[in-house]
Order: sequence, then C-alpha cells, then structure tokens
Amino acid sequence: MTTAFVLSGGGSLGSIQVGMLLGLAESGIAPELIVGTSVGAVNGGWLGSRADVEGIGALADLWRSLSREDVFPTRPIVGLLGFLGLRSNLVPNHGLRRLLKDHLQFRRLQDAPIPLHVVATDVLSCHDVLLSSGDAVDAITASAAIPAVFPPVNIDGRELMDGGVVNNTPLSHAVALGADLIWVLPTGYPCALPKAPRGALAMAIHALTLAINQRLALDVARYEKSVDLRVVPPLCPLGVSPIDFSHTARLIERSHDSTLEWLAARQPLVGQAALLAPHRH
Repeated sequence: MTTAFVLSGGGSLGSIQVGMLLGLAESGIAPELIVGTSVGAVNGGWLGSRADVEGIGALADLWRSLSREDVFPTRPIVGLLGFLGLRSNLVPNHGLRRLLKDHLQFRRLQDAPIPLHVVATDVLSCHDVLLSSGDAVDAITASAAIPAVFPPVNIDGRELMDGGVVNNTPLSHAVALGADLIWVLPTGYPCALPKAPRGALAMAIHALTLAINQRLALDVARYEKSVDLRVVPPLCPLGVSPIDFSHTARLIERSHDSTLEWLAARQPLVGQAALLAPHRH
C-alpha cells in the first residue's frame, strides 16, 4: 500500500497544514509520496526531505518566523504597473524564491528523498501540469504563482501559474501515481472573517482560497468511494485572512491539537466533503 499526502493551497493558511503534519508525524503516519499545489507545494518541498517530527518542528519554526513582507513584499511601483496593465503581477516573487533557495535540501524535484510532485497551470491552455522533475525552486514557485499576484514562471517554454486555478487538490494525480491511501491536508478557508478583505492583493487571494475549498469538496466527493481517502478536518471557525501571517503560531497549535483529537476519535470516513461545505459564522 502506497501512502500519499496531498497538500492544497491557501496562502498564509499553509501554517494550518504544518500543525496537521506535526500531528500525523507524532502518530507515526508518514508519506511515501507527496503531491502539492501552491502553498501545499511549498510545504511539500520541505516535507520531501524532512518528514519526521523533528523536521516538521523545524518547518513550524520557520513558519512562525515569517512575516507578510517575506512572502508578499510590497513594491508600490510594481503594483501600479500591474494595475495599469504594464505588468502581469502585483507582487514580485523574489521573496518566495529566496525562501525556497535557502531551505530546500535538494536542487531537482527528482532528487527529493520522498517522491515529490507539484501541480501548476498552463496559462495559455488552462490545463494542469504535473511537475515531477527539473529545478525544484522553479517548479514550486510556478505552482504558487497566484494569478495577477505573482508573475507566471516559464518552464520548458510554457508559462505556468498557480496549480489551484484548475486542480487545487490533485487527488487524480495521486491516484495515477499509485497511491491507494491518501491523506488530504486542506488549509480551509476564513469562514469567520468579521468583514470583507480590503485591497486588491487581499481580495485576490481570498477569492482563490474560496474557489480552492469548493473544488476540494467536489474532488473529495468524487474520489472517496474509489480510494482510501482521509481528509484531515480544517480549522473551523477560522477568522484569519490568507495574507495574514500574524496568527501563524496559534494556527499551528490549533491544527496540531485538532488533528490529534480527530485521529484519536477514529470517526467514520464517509461524507467527508461536508467538512468543506461553504458556511459563515
């Protein structure tokens, strides 16, 4: 039996996945295959070489140290040029690339100790693209290139952007790669925000996060009868924006505790799409 971890996108809410990963590792659950999209690809890049409790603890420390400027550096002139249609993005991607270069322990995807695959979207065809080899920084940056926020990444002549646009939680890829036990780690979405996001960046990432969650619910309903599918419940209520890094430590703690409680409860693994149903608090 091949165990896969499938990690979805969600901006700064990727910290929630870290708490889930820590709870799974402490319970002796480890991946033999990783498929990641967007921030799930970023976390997957770390997980590909350090999937033990100590390694995930170090990932948690890294997340706790991050600020919004580390990932979404504000450059007014870039934002203005994007607004005027003279650039394809609001934010440069050098912050994300620097984080990956500093912390990835392998140069190429195929060199990851645990097989790692990341999903991006072809800008022109809008087809999802599974990246399993090649430069790891380029591939993960492409998978996390949120449309209009980060610039697309050219890989082998194709302009690639965030995989969450068409296939945020690529269960089909995990199945095709031979997984028969799949743990899905969603970031969830902010179901308890006190008011609508303000600003182009916040609204763009919020909208994509909502779309991601709805697509995930459809995929779970589609696949849970054909494979052994286990969806780690996302945090709820959640009142944190996916561009807000100021609550990272608390989100990791909450998701870690929630994951351990869920594993101990051994709840039936049916109707899991209901965990992701749209709602408000």
